[in-house]
Amino acid sequence: MKAVSAPPAARAARPLRILILGGTGFIGPHQVRAALARGHHVTLLNRGRRPSGWPAAVEARVGDRETGDLRSLATGEWDVCIDNSASVPSWVRDAGRLLAGRVQHYIFISSISALADHSQPGRDESAAVAEYTGPDAMAETRASLQANLALYGPLKAWCEREAERHFPGRTTVIRPTLIAGPGDETDRFTYWPVRLARGGEVLAPPAADPVQIIDARDLAEWTVRLAEGNVRGVFHAAGPAQSLTVEAMVKGIRAATKANPSVVFADAAFLAAQQVAMWSDLPAWVPGTGEMAGFARVSNARAVQAGLRFRPIATTAADTLAWFQAQPEARRSQLHAGLSAEREAAVLRAWQARRA
Repeated sequence: MKAVSAPPAARAARPLRILILGGTGFIGPHQVRAALARGHHVTLLNRGRRPSGWPAAVEARVGDRETGDLRSLATGEWDVCIDNSASVPSWVRDAGRLLAGRVQHYIFISSISALADHSQPGRDESAAVAEYTGPDAMAETRASLQANLALYGPLKAWCEREAERHFPGRTTVIRPTLIAGPGDETDRFTYWPVRLARGGEVLAPPAADPVQIIDARDLAEWTVRLAEGNVRGVFHAAGPAQSLTVEAMVKGIRAATKANPSVVFADAAFLAAQQVAMWSDLPAWVPGTGEMAGFARVSNARAVQAGLRFRPIATTAADTLAWFQAQPEARRSQLHAGLSAEREAAVLRAWQARRA
């Protein structure tokens, strides 16, 4: 299956000097390509461990935020810095101390997880953020975060405050929902086009539960346009434009495949009894009731008003599947999220036995 080609981007009215912290992960490469297509000058800071192959010249500077090695950024000035990689506050602090006088606009990629209360649908950017209750937020590391994922939201919220502290009135905070598209190594969306393309009987979460997804390319292109417009403030980057259910997501993804799977939408109580975990075993899904009822129902009105637009789910699915099928066999043999075929079959047998 071939990826869908996008029309060439128009050149920006004024080229910017853009510093991207990261740039070789998931959303970074899409930002780089979007910025280059608009005629901007791009500098990347990363560890230099991944190949690039950019369509135009990119300035590469090597550093390691985990160890605090930012020496390569000791010189230079930029119109905007896009921070993709910071998940602990000390990384934002270190960047702020070094760049505050040489960067005019700081864009921090946060997360919807930074919000405090996920039970209420319709939360906008004025909603309270999660509070860190540990001994010292600045002492937290990526290792401590990986050991305790409950820290993710509170630390992202602290990162937001740290960004504003160093770049007061010059900060943009973007809180994406689940990011999907080509290049996603988490497979939290990729699982679905790959699984539906395989066909057969497919286990899915409750049909009416909500889902919010944003294509990494939509996020990247919009981020570059926010930089061009010097737009400040906080935005929820939640897609699509209208509300999306699990059933509608599956329908859109199925349209991008040649298979005709039989989809079983199991109820949440059954899935819990079978120890099928939300988000990991059935990716992209968080139950639409209870304490997480609002997780996939945040308001995107402010971001849409600021120009955020969304590709159809079918386009995201087709391009993601094409990317995944082009990966080496070792990568394709092991999805990083979702049920194994054996586990899914066992749960489906239990579902049929219950119905019988």
